[in-house]
Amino acid sequence: MSDSKLSRRDFVKLSAVTGGGAALSTSSLQRIAPFARQNYTRLTANHWGVFTAEVKNGKFVRAVPFARDVQPSAMLQAMPGRAYSETRVRYPMVRASFLKNGHKADRSLRGKEKFVRVSWDQALDLVASEIKRVKAGTGNKSIFTGSYGWHDTGAINNPRTLLTRMMKKYGGSVGGLGDYSTAASQVIMPHVLGTLEVYEQQTSWDSILANTKLVVLWGADLLKTNQIGWAPADHYAYEGVSRLRKSGIEVICINPLRTETAKTLKAEWVAVRPQTDVALMLGMAHTLYQQGKYSKDFIENYTVGFDQFLGYLTGKTDGVPKNAEWAAKITDIPAKKITELALKMADKRTMLMSGWAVQRAQHGEQVHWMLVTLASMIGQIGLPGGGFGLSYHYDNGGSLTAKAPALSGISSGELVGAAWPAQDTKNIPVARAAEMLLNPGATFNYNGKAYTYPDIHLVYWAGGNPMHHHYDRNRVVKAWRSKPETIIIQDPFWTATAKMADIVLPASTTFEREDITQVGSYSQKMILVMQKVIDPLYESKSDYWIFSEISKRLGFGKEFTEGRSEAQWVEFLYNDAKKQADAQKIPMPPFDEFSKKGYVEFAPEADAKNFVRFADFRKDPEANPLGTPSGKIEIYSQTIEGFHYASCPPHPTWMEPAEWLGAAKAEQYPLQLLSPHPAHRLHSQLDNTAFRQTYEVAGREPITLHPADASARGIKSGDVVRVFNDRGQALAGAVVSDEVRRGAVVFHEGGWYDPADHSDNPLCKHGDVNTLTLDIGTSDLAQGGSANTALVQLERYKGTPPAVTAFNNPV
Repeated sequence: MSDSKLSRRDFVKLSAVTGGGAALSTSSLQRIAPFARQNYTRLTANHWGVFTAEVKNGKFVRAVPFARDVQPSAMLQAMPGRAYSETRVRYPMVRASFLKNGHKADRSLRGKEKFVRVSWDQALDLVASEIKRVKAGTGNKSIFTGSYGWHDTGAINNPRTLLTRMMKKYGGSVGGLGDYSTAASQVIMPHVLGTLEVYEQQTSWDSILANTKLVVLWGADLLKTNQIGWAPADHYAYEGVSRLRKSGIEVICINPLRTETAKTLKAEWVAVRPQTDVALMLGMAHTLYQQGKYSKDFIENYTVGFDQFLGYLTGKTDGVPKNAEWAAKITDIPAKKITELALKMADKRTMLMSGWAVQRAQHGEQVHWMLVTLASMIGQIGLPGGGFGLSYHYDNGGSLTAKAPALSGISSGELVGAAWPAQDTKNIPVARAAEMLLNPGATFNYNGKAYTYPDIHLVYWAGGNPMHHHYDRNRVVKAWRSKPETIIIQDPFWTATAKMADIVLPASTTFEREDITQVGSYSQKMILVMQKVIDPLYESKSDYWIFSEISKRLGFGKEFTEGRSEAQWVEFLYNDAKKQADAQKIPMPPFDEFSKKGYVEFAPEADAKNFVRFADFRKDPEANPLGTPSGKIEIYSQTIEGFHYASCPPHPTWMEPAEWLGAAKAEQYPLQLLSPHPAHRLHSQLDNTAFRQTYEVAGREPITLHPADASARGIKSGDVVRVFNDRGQALAGAVVSDEVRRGAVVFHEGGWYDPADHSDNPLCKHGDVNTLTLDIGTSDLAQGGSANTALVQLERYKGTPPAVTAFNNPV
C-alpha cells in the first residue's frame, strides 16, 4: 500500500546482504564473542515503534514488531545493522593535531586529518579542561550546545537534555531555538492562534471518518512520515488512512509530487508550482469573497483583522486583485480549477491537512497563516471533521488520546551560578547556526527583538548531525573550520559531523542501555521499559554515563545524577508516573510487576473518538479564548505590524522567494529542488546500514525528475547525474517518473555527505541534498530554514563515477 513497505524482492535482497541481521566485520565478531551461545529476547522501542529484539548466540539478529502494531515500519529490519554498522565510533578519538596542540591546532585541518585513539579518562579530562578553559577565558556565552537531533526516545538518555542539564549546572551555554522542521510555523502560529499548533493533537480520525466529505492533503504525505515519531510511533494513522480509503470520502492532493498517500487514496492530484501555495490560497479566498461563499458569521465572531486583509485580497491597497486569474499565472493551475477547488471546499465539510514542507521556504510564515485564513473563510474550524490540521502527517496526529499519566524524564535543570549579562544572546534560532559562527557580533531580528550573534569558541554537539540537516553544506564546512577553537562530538557513528570534530566520544546505541519511554506522542497509550538488548559494543558508553563523568570533573557529579544510576532513574520515573495514576484512579502495577512484563497499556479517554480541535472555542469564544492578544484568530496581527518587518507583513501575503520557477535565476537553473523527508530513513539515520541498498540508484541517493525534463537532458532512469547550482554539486541516481511535476526534482534529505576532495566546492559523491540548499532565514520573524527555496540544474555524469566513501571511517 505504501512506499514504506519493502517489496518481497527488496526484503530478500536486504536479508542476503545482512544475513537476516547485520553484516559483521571480523572485529565485530571478536567483540561479541563473550556473548556466544546466549539466546534471548528483549522488548524495546525507538522512533520507529515498539519491537522485540531477538538475540542469538549473543548477536542481535532481528527486530520483531509489537503484535498489535497495525503498520510496523519496514525500517525495523535495519535495526541490527544499525547496532553493528561499520561506521560505529569504537573508541574515544582526538584529531591528531588537536591532541598535540590543543585548541591552537590548525582548524582548517578539520575533516582532513586522522584521529588518534585515547583512553576514556584522557578524553573526559580533555573535554572537561576545554569547557573550563573557555568558561574562564570568555565565559559560558562562548559555548554553543545546540545539539539538535533525533538520537534517542528514552526519558533518561536524551543527549540534548543531558548536555543542557550539565551546562546549566556549570553556568549555562548558548542553545538553539525552534527546529528545522517547523521553525516558521511555530513562531507565526502563536501570533495567529495563540499556540505552536504544529505539535498539537488533531481532530480525531473517527470524527473525520464520521463527518468529513472532503480531505485536502496540502503538502502532506501521511503514509511516509507517520512511520516514525518523536516518541515511539503507535502507527494509528495507518488505520485512519485505510478506513479513509474505504470510506468514499473525496480526497484532493495539492503537491508538486504525487505522493504515496495520494496514490493509495486515489486522490485528485493538483500539481501546484513549488512555493506558490500562498498565491493559490489567495486565489481561492478571492473566489469565496467575490461569490459570497465565505462564512461571514465565522469571520465576524471568531477572527479579527479580516477587513485589513480584505484590502490586500481585493487589490484596494496595491491595485492587484488576488483573483483566480492572478493566481493561475503564478501557480500554473488554471483559474477555472482554482475556482472549482474553492467552491468545493466551501460547499462540503472539509478538512485541510497541511504538511510542514510548505513552510520550509523563504517567507514560509505566510503559508500556514494563509491556510488558517482560508479555513476561517470556509468557516468550519471547530466543527466535527472540519477545519484544518498541521500534524496529521507527524507522530500519528489524530490518534485516540489515552487516559494516562505523563511520564517525565530527567530534566534539563535550572541554571546554576552566575550567567552572562542579560543583554547577551542566550539562544539562537537553530537554522542560523552557520551564520552565528561566521558572523560573531552581527545583529539579527527574531520575533520582534534584535539580538547579537555570540562569539563561539567551543561547540559541543551530542546525538545529532548538523553536517546533514543544516543548509548550504559548503558554507557550514567553512563555518566549522573558522571560528570554533574546539568542537566536541558525542555520537555512536562517524557521521560527517563527527569527521569534522576535534574530540569524538563514542556513545552507545539505544540497544545498549536501559531506559524508559511513553509510546505515542499523541496517544500516550503505553509506558514501556527500553530493555538493554546487548552490552555496549567496543568502548561505547551511554550518554548518561558520559555526562555524569564529565560533570564529576566539573565539580558537580552528585548534583547531576542526584545519586541515581540509569536503572534507578527508570524505577524513579515509573513510580513518579504511578503516583499520578493513583491520584487519577488509573490502574498501574507496582514497578517489579511492570518491569517483568515490560510495559503497561492505557485505554483511550471515554470521549477520545469525538475530539474536535477548537470545539470549545467555537462553542463559546469568550469563555474559551485563544492565546492571542484578541483571544480570536488573528488574520491581521497588530503585534507583527509593530515589528515593522518588510519580510513579514501583518497579514498573509504572497511574496516572491529569492529562487523559484518564476525568477530570473530559473534561466540558469531551471529546476526547483524539493528535499522532503525520505521514506526509508529517519533523516540521515539508517543511511549507514545495508538498508540503503533497497532504495539507492547506482549506489547513490536517488533524484526523481519528470520525463520531459529527463528527455531534454538525455537522462534515463539508472543514470548517474550531477546536480548543481552556484552553491554546490552532488551526484545522484536518476529516477524518471511522471509522479513529479515538470520543472521540479525530488532529492530527499538525509543522504550522507561525501566530499570528493577538500576544495571550496567539492563534488558530493553520494548525494547530500544540502550541498545545494540556500542558507537564509524564512524572514526576520522566525529565522527558520528555507530548504525548498533552491533552483538547480542537472546533467548526465560522464565517465566513471567516483567510489562512495561516505561510510568509511577516518581512522
